[in-house]
Amino acid sequence: MEPRNFDGDADRPRSAGAKQTGRVLVVGPYLRVRAGSADAQSEAHVLRDVEARLEEAAGLARAIDLVVADAIIAPISQIRPATYIGKGKVEEIAALIKTLDVELVVMDCALAPIQQRNLEKELDAKVLDRTGLILEIFGRRAKTREGSLQVELAHLNYQRSRLVRSWTHLERQRGGFGFMGGPGETQIEADRRLIQERISKLEGELKKVQATRRLHRAGRQRVPYRVVALVGYTNAGKSTLFNRLTRADVQAADMLFATLDPTLRALNLPHGGKAMLSDTVGFISNLPTQLVAAFRATLEEVLEADVILHVRDISHEDAEAQQSDVDAVLRQLGINPDDSGRIIEVWNKIDRYDAEQREELLNIAARRPADHPAMLVSAVTGEGVDALLAAIEERLAAKRTTLDLSIDAADGAGISWLHRNAEVLSKELHDGRFDMTVRVDETKRDIVVSRFDAVPHLAT
Repeated sequence: MEPRNFDGDADRPRSAGAKQTGRVLVVGPYLRVRAGSADAQSEAHVLRDVEARLEEAAGLARAIDLVVADAIIAPISQIRPATYIGKGKVEEIAALIKTLDVELVVMDCALAPIQQRNLEKELDAKVLDRTGLILEIFGRRAKTREGSLQVELAHLNYQRSRLVRSWTHLERQRGGFGFMGGPGETQIEADRRLIQERISKLEGELKKVQATRRLHRAGRQRVPYRVVALVGYTNAGKSTLFNRLTRADVQAADMLFATLDPTLRALNLPHGGKAMLSDTVGFISNLPTQLVAAFRATLEEVLEADVILHVRDISHEDAEAQQSDVDAVLRQLGINPDDSGRIIEVWNKIDRYDAEQREELLNIAARRPADHPAMLVSAVTGEGVDALLAAIEERLAAKRTTLDLSIDAADGAGISWLHRNAEVLSKELHDGRFDMTVRVDETKRDIVVSRFDAVPHLAT
C-alpha cells in the first residue's frame, strides 16, 4: 500500500515553521467517571487504569516509528461537540505543541470528522485519532495481498467521511481525461464517488478471498485435522506461543500488532494426533469497527475453530480490562466467550513472576470453576506448554469417539490407514494381532467400526 497522509488532508497549508520531524504529542482525553456509576458499569474501557491507557496509546505511536515527545492525560467532564475537549485544554495543548516542536497530535479517542478538522485549525498541527492510528499501523504491517486489501478497505471507509480533496490520485486508476465526473460536479463529490468505486472493487476481491478460504477449509475438513485458533489482546504473546507450540518462526516482538497476517501450522498433540493451529490478528480496546468488518474473512478461521485459546498477558496491570475487550470482539463475531467447551483461557508470561507470586497465581487458578480452568504458561520458557497441549487434546477428544479393535499384524495397509486417519492411543501385540485403542472423528467412526469390527472403548 502507498503511504498515506495521517489526516488525509493533502491540500491543507502547513505553517511556515513546521518541520517533518516525526515527533508526536499523545493526548489522553479521558472522561472522569465515578467508580460504581451507571456509566462505569456500561462501558468496559473505563475499567482501565488511565496511565496504562496512555502508555498503550504511546506504544501504538511508537509502533509506526513515531518519536513520542510527550504523553499527557487531559481529563474531561464531558465531550465537546466541536473539539471533543474544552477550549482551555485546546489552548494548553497548542502551547505544548510549540514548546515541544511537534507536528502531529494523537488523540486517544474516536474523533468525529468535524472535531478532527476543528482541532487541526486550533492547534495548527495534524491530528490523528485512535482509529486512524490503528489503521496506519495495520497498513504498515499487512504483508499479504489479503491483508493489504482488508486494510485498504477499512481505511477507505474511514476516510470517506473525512474528505478534503485528499483522494484525487485515485483518478489515475480509472483512466480517462479528468472530465468523466460531468460538468458541475464538485471535487469532494468526485472524490467520494472515486472512493466508493474503489470500495466496491475491493469488496469484490475480498469475496474471492473468502471463496478461496472456504475451499481450503473444506479441504482440511476432509482430513482428520481439527482447527485450534489463538485469540487475545495485542502483545499478549500469541505469536511467541504459536512458535513454541508449532516450532515455527512467525515474527514475534514486544510491540503492539507485531504480526497481522494470519498463519496456519500443524500442531502435534501428545498422543500422536495432529491439529491445525491458527494465529490471528491481536485485538485491542476500541478496535475500529471498520477493521472488524474488513478482517471478517481472516477471522472466519476463529469462527470455524474447534478450540479457541484466549491468550492473556496475566502480568499486565490491565489484564482484566483486556479480557473484557477480547470478549467484546468475540461477541461481535458471534462467539460466546463463556463457552467453556470451546474456549481455553491461557494465562501467559508467568515467567515475569517470582516463586511466591507464581504460587499465589496458581492458587487463584485452582479456585476457578472446573468448567472454566486457566492454563498457566510461559511462551518464552516453555513452562506449562505440555499441560496446555494435553488440555487441547482433551477438549478435541470430547468431540471424538474412542474405539477398541484387534487387527492382524500382517495387515500393513489397515494399520497404516488407522495411523493416517485416527489417533492411536495404544497398540499392543498379542499372538500375531495388534490390540489397539484409537480415537476417531465422527465422520470416520462408521468406517472403522465396519472395517475393523471396532467396539466402543470401555474406560477402566
